[in-house]
Amino acid sequence: MSKRNSQENKAAARERLRAEREKQAKKDKARRQLIVAGSAVAVLAVAGGIGFAVVQANKPSQWEAAADAKSVTAPKNSEGTDGTTVVIGKPEAKKTLELYEDSRCPVCATFEQGVGANVEKDVADGKYKIKYIGATFIDNSDQGQGSKNALSALGAALDVSPEAFLKYKAALYSTQFHPDERDDKFAKDDYLLKVADSVPALKGNAAFKKNVEDGTFDAWAMKMSKTFDKSGVTGTPTLKMDGKALTAEGSKNPPLTVDQFNTALTKALKG
Repeated sequence: MSKRNSQENKAAARERLRAEREKQAKKDKARRQLIVAGSAVAVLAVAGGIGFAVVQANKPSQWEAAADAKSVTAPKNSEGTDGTTVVIGKPEAKKTLELYEDSRCPVCATFEQGVGANVEKDVADGKYKIKYIGATFIDNSDQGQGSKNALSALGAALDVSPEAFLKYKAALYSTQFHPDERDDKFAKDDYLLKVADSVPALKGNAAFKKNVEDGTFDAWAMKMSKTFDKSGVTGTPTLKMDGKALTAEGSKNPPLTVDQFNTALTKALKG
């Protein structure tokens, strides 16, 4: 091989090497660009995810939104501002028994199991009307949503009829269905509907079921709860007639038996 051919071969080899290096450099540059672009997308995705999470965390809960609702759907058979006046009984009854209750309240359950049927009969007989004021404070003290959800469901029962309301309230407080106050069963719509199946007017009632599941009366329940909060009543059950509390004789406790109730009621009716 001549010296000239050797130099030409070397020059050709260097050219091929340079071309290969340029080709590889372009590939490396393209790969880096893809990595940078992918990283940017990932960062944006993470940032977007964080942003979405923050927005979701700052969104009001179902019940906060209901409490702040500007318009309130009140159930039929209610009166007053936002329908928070619930009075049940014969119009000619001269006296009204105010009844303050929280659906999760165990003492309310004791009262309803012992005296509820007596109250229901008195109302049917026209002895007095009852004015119901529902509370939800146990949801705050014991955590949960059951008091609010049950109150909303009671609104759905009231929308059916006053009688359905009273029967459903009795069922919620019954030994069969009333849970320990630390067990938030009433927060579940399916459990409230199970209880409703024991009330003939509510069993298979499609409108009632829809109102419970849709939370039709959630905002109403929160307005009712505010009515309780403004009443000055500090515990449940509380019974009042003519502004005076009905208590078991010789105590400040609510009457939890028929005898205690009738003794207190007789005095109140004469007052």
